[in-house]
Amino acid sequence: MSEQNVRLTVSPEQEGQRIDVLTAESLDDLTRSGAQKLLENGHVLINGKTAGKALRVKAGDILDIHIPAPQTVSAQAQDIPLSILYEDDDLLVVDKPKGMVVHPAPGNPDGTLVNALLFHCGDSLSGINGELRPGIVHRIDKDTSGLLVVAKNDAAHTDLQRQIQEHSFTREYRAVVHGNVKEDTGTIDAPIGRNPKDRKKMAVTTQHSREAVTHYEVLERFGNYTYLKCVLETGRTHQIRVHMAYRGHPVAGDPVYGPSNTPKSLQGQCLHAGLIGFTHPRTGEYLEFSSEPPETFTKFLRGLQSTRRE
Repeated sequence: MSEQNVRLTVSPEQEGQRIDVLTAESLDDLTRSGAQKLLENGHVLINGKTAGKALRVKAGDILDIHIPAPQTVSAQAQDIPLSILYEDDDLLVVDKPKGMVVHPAPGNPDGTLVNALLFHCGDSLSGINGELRPGIVHRIDKDTSGLLVVAKNDAAHTDLQRQIQEHSFTREYRAVVHGNVKEDTGTIDAPIGRNPKDRKKMAVTTQHSREAVTHYEVLERFGNYTYLKCVLETGRTHQIRVHMAYRGHPVAGDPVYGPSNTPKSLQGQCLHAGLIGFTHPRTGEYLEFSSEPPETFTKFLRGLQSTRRE
């Protein structure tokens, strides 16, 4: 996506729309989340003034939208092995190991999935997310293992993001959580935002939060622990970890949202992105991929199963 400058006048039919929605609808290849980022960075003006993303427009308002060109990638390509389940000219599906950070950040400048992708794909990665997250359509936490789809071009990236926003992109996880989850199935519909008391954490909150919906199904019960399948309807930061802790069943091994006695042998949360499914952006074919949890996860689960049988 190259740099663009667009001016438009709000029509009477568009009056009352949120400015982020109107901005996204007015430009090809721009998602609503992309429009919100433009607004947050001051790249959208209304009648010559910067606008908040929740503002509702009026007929006759003048919108000036600036879309900066993606910055040059500064992350370095590194020859790091990747487990690739599928690859073509538009995308690839990667099985990320536990302990690998998805993209460079303070404290993790290299050794990330992005560094590995830059070596594997070269320049064949989308640039929508800017310099430190090329190709990354969605992410999972460092100590969460499992499947990610990576876009090789902006058209594929935009279409995959659209599927995520429209909830037609399947993301299914396996988790072992503390306690006995009594309901066989359930849905947690609770908004997530930054924890007002600790900005490094996320929390269920009504302050500056976004809709978050997680569906779950009990697979096995072990008294003090429950093995769950969790399906994301939305994809907020730490969503499953926050939602399960909110319900009183934090993910086993979670050092941030779990209890002090959570098993340290798990080396982080017992959470695995085990299945993803989506429609291929170019062919229209539905694709689905699955992967098995890592050894730390399966060993812990086998221990719980053997204890129950005794």
